[in-house]
Amino acid sequence: MLDTLINGIAWVLILSGSFFTVVGAIGILRFPDFWSRLHAASVSDSAGVILLLAGMCVYTGWGLITVKLIVIGLVLFVTGPTSTHAVANAALVSGLRPPEGKGLKGAEPEPLSNPTVDPTPI
Repeated sequence: MLDTLINGIAWVLILSGSFFTVVGAIGILRFPDFWSRLHAASVSDSAGVILLLAGMCVYTGWGLITVKLIVIGLVLFVTGPTSTHAVANAALVSGLRPPEGKGLKGAEPEPLSNPTVDPTPI
């Protein structure tokens, strides 16, 4: 009975992770612009990987394989958001700006120039 319960929990986690991953892939195809697609890829990928690895850990039980899966999860948990931030920063620096929302009026940031600094100490 306990074995059936553990297998059920593992499969629920694995299927949930698969669902998030597939929804993220569909979001990448369906969303209209770069920023929406990047958001769909990053959020669903992180959630999907965490749930998939948790399901695999529950399924395999405690052992060396579980430790390896946890290490893989930690690496992906750090590198996923880091790479997404790097891609978003590169796009922003290259001039690709997110679209303004309806009714919002944003000002472009002013370029950095020689700042006027008062040389006298306070």
